Amino acid sequence: MLMTTTTFAAPVFHDDPRLHDIAEGISAKRIESDITTLVNFGTRHTLSETQSDSRGIGAARRWIKAEFDKISADCGGCLEVITVSDTISGEKRIPDPVEVVNVIAIQRGTSDPNRYVIMSGDIDSRVSDVMDYTSDSPGANDNASGVAGTLEAARVLSQYSFNGTIVYAALSGEEQGLFGGKILAAKAKQEGWRIKAVLNNDMIGNIEGVNGVIDNSTARIFAEGTRVTETDAEARTRRFTGGEVDSPSRNLARYIDRLADQYIENLDTMVIYRLDRFGRGGHHRPFNDLGYPGIRIMETNENYTRQHQDLRTENGIVYGDTLDGVDFNYVAKLTGLNAVSLAAMSWAPNPPAKVSIEGAVQPSTTLRWQALDETQNPQLAGYKVYWRYTDAPQWQFSRYVGNVTEATLKNIVIDNYFFGVASVSQSGIESPIVFPGAAGSFGD
Repeated sequence: MLMTTTTFAAPVFHDDPRLHDIAEGISAKRIESDITTLVNFGTRHTLSETQSDSRGIGAARRWIKAEFDKISADCGGCLEVITVSDTISGEKRIPDPVEVVNVIAIQRGTSDPNRYVIMSGDIDSRVSDVMDYTSDSPGANDNASGVAGTLEAARVLSQYSFNGTIVYAALSGEEQGLFGGKILAAKAKQEGWRIKAVLNNDMIGNIEGVNGVIDNSTARIFAEGTRVTETDAEARTRRFTGGEVDSPSRNLARYIDRLADQYIENLDTMVIYRLDRFGRGGHHRPFNDLGYPGIRIMETNENYTRQHQDLRTENGIVYGDTLDGVDFNYVAKLTGLNAVSLAAMSWAPNPPAKVSIEGAVQPSTTLRWQALDETQNPQLAGYKVYWRYTDAPQWQFSRYVGNVTEATLKNIVIDNYFFGVASVSQSGIESPIVFPGAAGSFGD
């Protein structure tokens, strides 16, 4: 029997000098200054002081708003700086009425302003007792690092304009039950935001793990699989066509993983096929709960003696989330990854919509998708089809097919691969890859 082997080319990605400039523009010194300022508020517990100008979460969120206002002034008013809040009560960790206030800066897109990507960090901090709102709770890594990274990303990205909208979010109430994220996600849903990505940054500054590992060259990206909003009919389809590992959150994570390899020096990201760590949560979850793509970016090796701890020394171990446990260069590295990802997604066209696939009992596979709105996506050049072996973690093969809405891959059997489609800008920047059907959809 004569056998022939088909070989495919690995994907080639356009290298954009602007994205290198963005990564290099992140300042570890500015990040260090911001983290230090946040730590110096003493405690940022959700239930803490709100009237003082120097202590408590009220002072912290007013300072964050002032920083966003400064950034906006420097870019000619390019940011809309607002607070998004609600009063929470009757909850286990918020029994009495408390106003949970998020500080948000919105950088509107030029051609598709209702398409959103979001970067977030958490304002609030805590010690061992989650209800202790008076003790000093520096929260240097958890999560002044995430807020400082969000501020720094805004400083750098506000010097550019983008087709899509970028939101920089400092969220409150995370330690008390993810309330800040719930409040912002509800606003987005009510106002019809077309969210394509939520990048939650929660602890991006520790490089010395409680496991003894010291590592400044890796990071984790947590991404859930099947959408929690999946219907019974969608689940039945997915059972036969796949998609368990190709949710939009997973393909968002793969996208960020590729950008790390291409644009961030000495950083290897691990895509973790879980919503979050065991028994723990983060502010991407409220967005995932509503069906939006969202992931958590964080350090690889956690140090539990520096998380949720009263400041003390026991048996020679120093406990507490203090400044000396933060590597500011590492925070800058992960902030750079965020900034590059936000920029790439906002310069890229919208991810393809209504992607479908067929090819049962055929020697070839055909993909179809809906043409993107030309007014929203004037930068669109065309589309790129991807495929990979079903047990491969990252996309392996690709073919640019032009500005069309259908492509047939001859002699590539549908049963042997997973497939997807990305949109490509005229400058060569691509969107995240969209797996066919409801399981992989990023929405319209």
